[in-house]
Amino acid sequence: MAANFDTDNGAGAGDSTGTGRLRVMFRALESRNFRLFFGGQGLSLIGTWMTMVATGWLVYRLTESTVLLGVVGFCGQVPAFFLAPFTGVVADRWDRHRLLLATQSLAMLQALTMAFLVLSGRITMTHIILLSLLHGVITAFDIPARQAFLSQMIEHKEDLSNAIALNSSMFNAARLVGPSIAAVVITKTDEGICFLVDGISYVAVIAALLAMRVPARPRNRLPQPMLRELREGLGYVIRFWPILYILLLIGGASLVGFPYTVLLPAVAKELLGGEADTFGFLTAAAGLGALCGALYLASRRTVIGLGLHIVLGTAAFGLSLVAVALSRWVWLSLPLMVVVGFSMMTLTASCNTVLQTIVDEDKRGRVLSLYMMAFIGTTPFGSLLAGVVAERFGVSGALLGGGVLCVALAIWFARALPAIRRQVRPIYVRLGILPEIASGMQAATSGSRRE
Repeated sequence: MAANFDTDNGAGAGDSTGTGRLRVMFRALESRNFRLFFGGQGLSLIGTWMTMVATGWLVYRLTESTVLLGVVGFCGQVPAFFLAPFTGVVADRWDRHRLLLATQSLAMLQALTMAFLVLSGRITMTHIILLSLLHGVITAFDIPARQAFLSQMIEHKEDLSNAIALNSSMFNAARLVGPSIAAVVITKTDEGICFLVDGISYVAVIAALLAMRVPARPRNRLPQPMLRELREGLGYVIRFWPILYILLLIGGASLVGFPYTVLLPAVAKELLGGEADTFGFLTAAAGLGALCGALYLASRRTVIGLGLHIVLGTAAFGLSLVAVALSRWVWLSLPLMVVVGFSMMTLTASCNTVLQTIVDEDKRGRVLSLYMMAFIGTTPFGSLLAGVVAERFGVSGALLGGGVLCVALAIWFARALPAIRRQVRPIYVRLGILPEIASGMQAATSGSRRE
């Protein structure tokens, strides 16, 4: 039977009960280190999402400028674009566990500094921009190390795709809870309380990292000069079409579609006539959709079939953005934001899962840093562009244009999918992801030897 990138084997017949499905969905939590990380990071991310909502609302309250919303988004994410290739080499060279302890500690200090400035009434746009830049630098080192560290936290490598999906579900569960809390806090008190809660929440993930027992990572070879390792990683990506096409798709969607988040304060106020609570509910609705998408992906047993998920997720994301741009009613925009979150999660988590499955282990950090560069690094340019376009053509026009371009990206990737399948199939066979083919090849080989 021909297997391909778009066939979902589904759950096994022996696990049709609800308990069996739950075990499949949460199987990566059987690994102690990942269980610690999941709990600690989950608490910390609630504070992170409170900060994201508070920052956007603070900027808009101080300036009422969509351009400055784009500028702050740009500053918070642009370091990932310029530093990502080098931080990927660092993630492949250094102890990822210690690197994460350092980045999380620095992020805690950044959040507490922001809280002090806001609560003392000394905050200015200069402070916000500089602290956003600092957070972007920390993130540039944190994300490739954290993504690559997943494979070290998992005791059974076949659970890696489940860990990625659960990691995404944790992120989006916090995305659902954090903005809702932030909306209440901002309405009743001050944005500074959100930053203070975020700073304190980092204690949870730092404690989880300290409690882990992490075996030393074996080194297959001596480290080469950084530029040589960087060129090696880039050459690997350029020669291997599946990774290259996924990175181009994520980069394109991040440039034209994902920056919708920086415009949500303006969507709440200008298109829907709301205030901070409307903004928080819109963000939470997207988080609910993303959480549902992540849990759906976690319930799948196999990476097979994710090619079609990538195409459909990109198309649905673009179409739902178009609908949000045209809506003028909160009751309609909220369910549309659920679709936005679900489709965006399907797109990003599917791409991440496929990349982590097919990448060579010794190049994992570098490839994931390029994924970060495409996913997060291009978003600031999109945020800046979205702010300028919204100023010129209105918030609705900016969202509409981004949605249409995402649909075009889905069509482009769908046309490339047959070529991607052909290159990915041998890797899936080698890894045993396509056992019926692997068994057939092994039987054929044994038969030829007997002859």
